[in-house]
Amino acid sequence: QVQLVESGGGLVQPGGSLRLSCAGSGSIFSIYRMGWYRQAPGKQRELVAAITSGGSTAYADSVKGRFTVSRDNAKNTVFLQMNTLKPEDTAVYYCNARLNLENYWGKGTLVTVSS
Repeated sequence: QVQLVESGGGLVQPGGSLRLSCAGSGSIFSIYRMGWYRQAPGKQRELVAAITSGGSTAYADSVKGRFTVSRDNAKNTVFLQMNTLKPEDTAVYYCNARLNLENYWGKGTLVTVSS
């Protein structure tokens, strides 16, 4: 079992930055593929960024060059640095841990980009 708790969301103006954190507990955090997903009102949940246990990363085209995913296995934490935020980045952001058939989700943190 893995428990995930996101933090760092909030209200930010267009062009601003936020750093999301996801703290994991309950299992060997370092072996999981970690992902950040988001769901905007009326839309499906989508993958934003992912990082493997080996540190390889992948990003949605819409956030490439603006968002950076990283992990600190010693602290059981994964981060999402979000820069140059746009109103269309407004969504609830969810942390995900995946290993084979295991799939865990946090409860999400709201990011609102608005002037």
